[in-house]
Parts: sequence; C-alpha cells; structure tokens
Amino acid sequence: MYKSLIRPFLFKFDPEEVHYFTFSLLKKFGFLTSLFFPKPIEDKRLEREVFGLKFKNPVGLAAGFDKDAKMFSELSDLGFGFIEIGTLTPKAQDGNPKKRLFRLKEDSAIINRMGFNNGGVDAAVERLKKNRNVLIGGNIGKNKVTPNEEAVNDYTICFEKLFPYVDYFVVNVSSPNTPNLRALQEKEPLTQLLGTLQKLNSEREKPKPILLKISPDLTDEQLLDIIDIVKETRIAGVIAANTTLSRDGLVSESKGETGGLSGKPLAKRSTEVIRFLSEKSGKAFPIIGVGGIHSADDALEKLEAGASLVQLYTGFIYEGPELIREINQKLLKNLGETLSPFLK
Repeated sequence: MYKSLIRPFLFKFDPEEVHYFTFSLLKKFGFLTSLFFPKPIEDKRLEREVFGLKFKNPVGLAAGFDKDAKMFSELSDLGFGFIEIGTLTPKAQDGNPKKRLFRLKEDSAIINRMGFNNGGVDAAVERLKKNRNVLIGGNIGKNKVTPNEEAVNDYTICFEKLFPYVDYFVVNVSSPNTPNLRALQEKEPLTQLLGTLQKLNSEREKPKPILLKISPDLTDEQLLDIIDIVKETRIAGVIAANTTLSRDGLVSESKGETGGLSGKPLAKRSTEVIRFLSEKSGKAFPIIGVGGIHSADDALEKLEAGASLVQLYTGFIYEGPELIREINQKLLKNLGETLSPFLK
C-alpha cells in the first residue's frame, strides 16, 4: 500500500515539508497505522545482544529522521528494533538555509544539506523523560558556531545531559553539512574527543556504549586509523556509514545539489567499508551498517559483510514500513546460516 498509494501522494510535495506533515499525522493518528501496514514481526529469535544491550530485532532507524526525539514511540511501533535520535547539539540551531533536502527519484536517493537543524539537547531530554521501553541511541554533534578546537565541549555537554535518557551514544564527526566538521575525523582530534568522552563514561556507575559514525569517503589509510582509534579509546563500535559527497553514476536532475547523498548509490561503498573494518580489525568491535538498504537482501549483505545491526533512513522513505518487516522475515528464514559472529 505504501509504494502504490501513499508514496506517490507524499512525493508530490516538498520533501522537508512532507516530513513534518507525516510527523503530525503519525502523532495524531499513529494508532491507526495497523490499518495501513502489516503488523510488525515480534519473535524472540530476532533478539540480538550487541555491546551489552538487548535489541528486540536488528533493524533500527538511523539518525536524522527523528532529530528532536519527537516520534520515537510512534516510529518504534512500526517495527524498528531501536531508534537513533539526533544529531543533537547543545544549543538549538536552524541549520542551513532552505531548500536543503532533495529527492533523486531516478536514483532512489536523497541529497541533504540540513546542517544539524535541531531544537537543542535540553528540549529533547524533556521528551525522552517520557520514554518507557524504546531502545534509544543519542547521536551528538557540535553547534555550527563552535570552532573545532572547542568542539569537545559541545560533545561533552550533550553526553552529560543525555546520559540518563539514552541507551547508547553516537559521536557524529562525519556529516558533510557542517563546515570543517569532517576535520575532526583526523587521528589526533578524534582520539582526543573520544578519549575525553570515554573518561567521562568510565566515571559512571554503569558506562554506556559509545559509537563513532564515520564517512564512507574515508581512504583505506584513514579507515585503518579509525580501527586504531577505536581500539585505543576502547569505544564500543562504529556506524558505517554517513552520507557521501560522491556523485558517481547519478542520473537525476538534482545530482548537482551540494550536500550528503544517501540511498541506493551508497549501498556498495557502505558495504565495502563495513567489510574492510570487520576484516582488518579482526572483528574486534561491532559495526552498525547503514547506507543504501532498500531491500531485505541489501540488509543481509551488510550483515554478511560484518555488521551486527542495520539502520534505515532513505530506504525507509522510499520503501515504507514494510521494509522493516521484510528484513526481519528474511532473517528468520535464514536462521542457521552463518552471518556476522555478532549475530550468534
């Protein structure tokens, strides 16, 4: 129903405006989703324990969709095993000027240059206080006006304020839409940033997993640096990968727009990064695979490459909630086959 009726209607409108429109509908009429979509699969065989957390299934929603933690309950009801909110920054910010979100329908892709638009960490915390049973990841970043040499302060503020209300953290230094942010992926500043957060984390009675979200545009040498940094700082794992600046093979009219590209064109590179990290690290840490998952086979490919869990964003927009169910059905069907060791 989504692809035949709902998506054609939604795609007639501006993508950012329809995003907020859909949010308002879900908020008011979320209890009616069972009339339009198949009931989510609930099966204990889908449960996964990764970095000390139990996920009811391995299919999550990536950051960027529910930036301000406004819809985590309603989105969880669609069948996601976990919801990642954010990217959140210490202070509210508008992000980049509109228009900043573009569908590339011929490529099953999206280009965005949102720029960490969010209402600030304090407002999100107030909403998260109402959470009862949704497993939440907190994706954190820095404000645009904060210089890189002071970035650690922004990440620390978000970490401290979110700590009681999220189950794991994601350090986002890989968005291409905040000026100079990706410079924080270099070995020295990244080691300092993650080391600072891990020190704060270790002082807690029950530390929480900290993950690093990386760019798919990193070279092999940079990926080897990432492996070294993860091992040195002892963070819990990596999310691979964020949006790309590559435009290889695109045919859509909007391919020249600046910003990060997500969707099907990212699938191959994302899987390559996952496989590289898994093999070169000796499977030393879990990986959450994201990028170009538009089918159950796409998800399985990420898991077989070494991912422990997967996340959807653009595929969820193009394929709808049915995609979550299809992936979980495929996993149940393939139980017994050798996937990632983290899935056992």
